[in-house]
Amino acid sequence: MSTFRKRATAGAAAVLSLSLVLAACSSGDDTGATTKGKVQLEFWSWTDGIQQQVAVWNKAHPDIQVKYVNAAGDTVYQKLRAAITSGNAPCLAKMDGMNLATFAADGLLTDITKIAAPYKSRYTAAAWNAVSPGGATYGIPMGSSPLFTAYRADLFQKYGLKAPTTWDDVIAAGKTAQKKDKNVKIYNMAGEDPSTLVDLSWQSGAQWYKVAGGHWEIGFTSPEALRAGDVVQQLVDDNLASNASYQDPGVFKTWDLGKTIMMTTSTWQLPIYDTNFPRSKGEWQLADAPLFDPAKPQTSSNFDTVGFLKGCKYPDRAAQFATWMSSSKESLTALTDPASKSGLFPAVKDVSPYVDKIIPKEMFNGKSDSAQIITTAASRVGEQWQYGPDYASMYSEMQKQWGKVMKKQMTVKAMLTHLQEWVLADLKHKGVKAVAAGS
Repeated sequence: MSTFRKRATAGAAAVLSLSLVLAACSSGDDTGATTKGKVQLEFWSWTDGIQQQVAVWNKAHPDIQVKYVNAAGDTVYQKLRAAITSGNAPCLAKMDGMNLATFAADGLLTDITKIAAPYKSRYTAAAWNAVSPGGATYGIPMGSSPLFTAYRADLFQKYGLKAPTTWDDVIAAGKTAQKKDKNVKIYNMAGEDPSTLVDLSWQSGAQWYKVAGGHWEIGFTSPEALRAGDVVQQLVDDNLASNASYQDPGVFKTWDLGKTIMMTTSTWQLPIYDTNFPRSKGEWQLADAPLFDPAKPQTSSNFDTVGFLKGCKYPDRAAQFATWMSSSKESLTALTDPASKSGLFPAVKDVSPYVDKIIPKEMFNGKSDSAQIITTAASRVGEQWQYGPDYASMYSEMQKQWGKVMKKQMTVKAMLTHLQEWVLADLKHKGVKAVAAGS
């Protein structure tokens, strides 16, 4: 759903019991002890602008020196696993939320629950959930990607449409637009990218994974999950969505040429549109993300984190650095500046100081309060979502089925039913206690 979203996947989780997931798969007990003396920490990342902030930190903190390693590449998570296994892992590494959960389940991270506790109040609850799969904390939130809507205001006016408030409105708008132009699409869903379903499930209040009473509850077929799936099914059945691949360099044309007139998007993507939508620049507006229940407004987000790897010798010092980088005004002011090219949007509770400068002024026509829409999105990310111990491998399995859904060879409900059974079997095979939600 989030345009051009790229997700990395890791290998299957190793066999371990749920008790390890909940009680901290780590290189040692989290005592919260403070170390003294001069230390050096190694940090792997691939975000532009981070290296400059490491230099700023090092200059001001001679006793906590950070060695930055640019670990860009599609195999970074495999390299991290190999480094941990060989005992040569960095202390810190950038990780997305689902890989942090998988690494934690595999016993490849350090439990920093007590060490991190003093910093928890700086971040949103949803961001903290992303670094605390199963309840124990294994990292510090780094950045967020709250979803909101971007739409072609000129074409919405042409077709007599208003910015959709709900997902029912999106479906209705798509049908109305096609009565005026049978070739226009309201939305895009790429055949290789099932993030649309992830986002809608998160927004609907679904919990694919939930820790409850010493086990995991698996809820791919809950009423909330099926409600999200029904929206996807309508988009497919009624031919309301284009299928431009996010791997295709020409994907931008579907929006720039007005073939597709709406998208859900996030902050890091805005400069991409500013560069790649030359014909439609100035014709776009932002709006709140479509809702399932206006009485309970909720959206979704991706989260970047700083994971604490197994073997990290100085987690207390590492937490000081990671928290400074991702929450201090000094660091965030620099990283959220478009000139840094980091694309980072904070996961802190108050994002208002960092919103205005990330909005390309010529891209949007100024008829809506873009800054307020982004701020609202950041505050609406659903707090119920959890990444489970095999989330990364589950996502790979979902990708295999998603293409069939897009080709109308499988229904969304059938795919969700398959994932429910697949995850329960996968977790059982790994020795992780899990039951179907509601059973």
